[in-house]
Amino acid sequence: MMSKFIINTSWLLVMIAISGLIYVRFSAHDTALVHVMPPTGATTDSPVINEGSASFLYLSENKPEALWDNISSVVLSTPRTQKIAGSEKSGMITYVTRTRVFGFPDYTTILVSQNAEKTQVRMFGRLRFGRSDFGVNAARLKGWVLALKALDQPR
Repeated sequence: MMSKFIINTSWLLVMIAISGLIYVRFSAHDTALVHVMPPTGATTDSPVINEGSASFLYLSENKPEALWDNISSVVLSTPRTQKIAGSEKSGMITYVTRTRVFGFPDYTTILVSQNAEKTQVRMFGRLRFGRSDFGVNAARLKGWVLALKALDQPR
């Protein structure tokens, strides 16, 4: 009798876990919640890195229009990444990058703005589920900034 209870409980737990993973993999994006202005505070020398998010700042000599092609090529070359909201014209785009195995979504919003001296590219990556991303967002954004630096030549 006890072994039947254990087997049934085990199956129930497996089904709950599978249901949770299916929900994570196919969950819809609430663009009203994720397509938001990146926070300030990061500098070119000092990104803001938290347990489930990261914020980076990149400065360029180029105009925003010239940067968007490089940004798009860098970001969209990242596996399992797609644009979900925004436009170059509005100056802000939000992307989702899903993990390979379970499909956990990480959102990255990129804001490009011009000031008197330079063009600012603010990147804000964060997780949707859980509390920690084990540094994945920070590593991804750092890689994107390095790739942008390599592509960004004054025009």
